[in-house]
Amino acid sequence: MSTGAVIAIVVIIVVVIAALAVGAFEMRRRRLRQQFGPEYDRLVSETGNRRKAEAELAERQRRVSKLDIRPLTREENARYQGEWNAIQERFVDTPAEAVDQASTLVTTVMRVRGYPVEDQNEAEDALSVDHAPTLARYREARVISDRAGSGTATTDDLRNAMLHYRELFHELVVVPGGEPATGTAPGAAANDTAPAGTAATDPAAIDTTTDPTVTDRAAATSREPVTDAPAEPVTTEAPVEPADPGTPTAADDAVTRGAVPPQRSRRG
Repeated sequence: MSTGAVIAIVVIIVVVIAALAVGAFEMRRRRLRQQFGPEYDRLVSETGNRRKAEAELAERQRRVSKLDIRPLTREENARYQGEWNAIQERFVDTPAEAVDQASTLVTTVMRVRGYPVEDQNEAEDALSVDHAPTLARYREARVISDRAGSGTATTDDLRNAMLHYRELFHELVVVPGGEPATGTAPGAAANDTAPAGTAATDPAAIDTTTDPTVTDRAAATSREPVTDAPAEPVTTEAPVEPADPGTPTAADDAVTRGAVPPQRSRRG
């Protein structure tokens, strides 16, 4: 074989190896972007170096793979869901305290499941591996919690923080087999089993443009007692059309409509 042929073969092999390496690199980049989503873009912008950001994300994957992260048992799921519902009910009367309790409960669930919680940055790094789409809103909720501690958070801020905490909470609270958490789900009335006359407590339904303390207007609506009155004579007036069943009533004001269920991570 001539020297020229040998050189040509070597060049072809080098080109093929380089193409395979580039393909593997691009595939790895696509997987990281798909898994981390907005966290990928945030870290690239923060570091100013795409390769450095990707190395950091890969390192997070490695660290989290060594953690013993587990789903909650059914008993734990039921207990924490009950605690969440109670906190959400207290939001109506004491929103700042309820947000602080929601933050504590989310941290507790993270600890029980096996996430590191002693260092906030480490906790957020671990969450980014399995809950990247929710992480930005969780960070925002943390910031609002800090402002609430100094008394600078508005009622609307607190409502948003409660909703952000709830989104992560519902991703974290699952039972073995990947079944969704029981109890109040996003988009449903937060106090479906509450006694008549109590306030609906889904923070998404609270009108913060008026008095933040919301009462059940449907329960407060007066009703006339039924009496045995003599039958009225038939008149020629047009009958009253029944209310359109699709028209929202006062009781519906306390229900969150159109909420999108949170995404679940591959770990549950």
